[in-house]
Amino acid sequence: MKRLLVLGAGTAGTMVVNKLRERLDDDWAITIVDAKPEHHYQPGYLFIPFGIYEPGEVVKPTAPLITDGVDVVFGEVDLVEPDANVVVLGDGTRLSYDQLVIATGTHPRRGETDGFDSDEYGTTIHDFYTLEGARQLGDTLADWEGGRLVVNVVEMPIKCPVAPLEFLFLADAFFTDRGMRDQVELVYATPLDGAFTKPVAAKHLGTLLDDRNIVLETDFMTMEADTERNVLVSYDEREVPYDLLVAVPVNMGADFVERSGLGDELNHVEVDKHTFLSVDHDNIFALGDASNIPTSKAGSVAHFAVEVFVDNFLQHIKGRPMTGEFDGHANCFIETGHGKGLLIDFNYDVEPLPGKYPLPGIGPFSLLKETEANHWGKLMFKWTYWNMLLPGRDLPLESQMTMAGKRMPVEVSS
Repeated sequence: MKRLLVLGAGTAGTMVVNKLRERLDDDWAITIVDAKPEHHYQPGYLFIPFGIYEPGEVVKPTAPLITDGVDVVFGEVDLVEPDANVVVLGDGTRLSYDQLVIATGTHPRRGETDGFDSDEYGTTIHDFYTLEGARQLGDTLADWEGGRLVVNVVEMPIKCPVAPLEFLFLADAFFTDRGMRDQVELVYATPLDGAFTKPVAAKHLGTLLDDRNIVLETDFMTMEADTERNVLVSYDEREVPYDLLVAVPVNMGADFVERSGLGDELNHVEVDKHTFLSVDHDNIFALGDASNIPTSKAGSVAHFAVEVFVDNFLQHIKGRPMTGEFDGHANCFIETGHGKGLLIDFNYDVEPLPGKYPLPGIGPFSLLKETEANHWGKLMFKWTYWNMLLPGRDLPLESQMTMAGKRMPVEVSS
């Protein structure tokens, strides 16, 4: 009996076991390990502070989401011993494997930035990248009387890199609908050189913050939150005062990745960006947010990556070369408030471009353009996630990015 062990029952891990159980014969035993018995629809966290979703809408038990024929183990991973082909859990349990997939994600670490994990957390400092953080922030916004609300991204990469912008757009709509927008100053402090850093996207979307009177503070490398003065301080000694700070902390992979010698400085597993195979071990893969591939850490990337991975894996275990090459394909709906949204579609080599998706000329979704259809696409994805994506059912979307339906601006194509 051969053993496939998958660490992490999030988006990528759940898809992998559900798809591979159908494709692998009975000579393969499949086990999936996760620390918690609940699966969270993490894109839904964004909507909780504004009362659009309730916390219970984004949580389901993990076990029923895993197909029959896959063993489910709940426990913390303590260590991977690559030379022994063994994973050690926190209680001392040792699980052997022939092939290992690491899909344990990336997670916000408030403790990496001075002040973020202080006694002010939950009062003047909040986050929405955790379920509890989103719930607490919703309670605060419900009674907030206004002031200076600052959204601060400490360092890239983060999960869903457009989410901080979405939060600001939704906050603008939220306070406008409550008749108190003039009592709120919205500020975006980012380490990047702009809200949209790719030239075409910046040209099409560059006025979105100005149109909503959102202040942009660029190249802001956060050193600390001075909680006595309610001020963010950068390494070049700039200061951004706040009344309410919505922090997006440093995101890091699981601690066992570092202990096992498998990761980079942020505990993301170092892999080939096209095949997801470890750069050091020929029977270890990493998928989803757990890997260090240079594209967005988003659910769409996990989806497209798994599509490529499954066929590659079946070749790999037969000793054949892996012929599939992931191109970094990602697409993201971006909520812009008041029932509208954007959509971007890109890969390692091609930046977001205007056009229609997924059908050329038809859509129904428009790229780099605010539409109601894009908003409904974002909301409808929750049903797709639970009922199509996680079970491993095929979606009518190409895993590789296509130029069909996209328009190359003259200044880019020349």
